[in-house]
Amino acid sequence: MSKKMISLAMAVAFVASTAAVSFAGDCKVTAVEGTKVTVDCAGKMETVEGAAKVGDMVAVKDGKVVAAKKKKAVEGC
Repeated sequence: MSKKMISLAMAVAFVASTAAVSFAGDCKVTAVEGTKVTVDCAGKMETVEGAAKVGDMVAVKDGKVVAAKKKKAVEGC
């Protein structure tokens, strides 16, 4: 019984960690005014410097907009 519980706990931890990594760092541009860009990062609104279009998915690093990294595909056998 304890092997089953440990296996289940490890599976849940794996799923939670991969989900957290896939959603981390993505911000959506909500407004642009000159070089000031307003982004929504998980409900937290920030105004940063950069060039982007409304609706773009970006990442924010050191108060500047950088292009969001494309997610790599998971390869199968």
